[in-house]
Amino acid sequence: QVQLVESGGALVQAGGSLRLSCAASARTERTDVMGWFRQAPGKGREFVASIRWNSGSTYYADTVKGRFTISRDNAKNTVALQMTSLKPEDTARYYCAAGRPPWVSQLLVSISKYDYWGQGTQVTVSS
Repeated sequence: QVQLVESGGALVQAGGSLRLSCAASARTERTDVMGWFRQAPGKGREFVASIRWNSGSTYYADTVKGRFTISRDNAKNTVALQMTSLKPEDTARYYCAAGRPPWVSQLLVSISKYDYWGQGTQVTVSS
């Protein structure tokens, strides 16, 4: 079993920056890929970004590309999401996830391909 704990959520003004962190209790063959998803009130959970532990390969949703950066620290088993140029539409609860989806875009964005989830951290962007 792998536990994921997110931190770093906050209230921030539009145009500001925020850094989220996800601490994983362990890395296993079933957690080759780490992802960030988000869920706004009344909406479904959507993919934000993913990263591969070993290679560091990354993939982003078009809505955050160029503004968000996902990174990992293999020694600490942590994954970070650096968010810049935040917009009110980025307001959501952000979840960290771990799994082993094939490195194919259509599968990386699929919630069902991730086996472990954190409790989430709230990000609110005011206009």
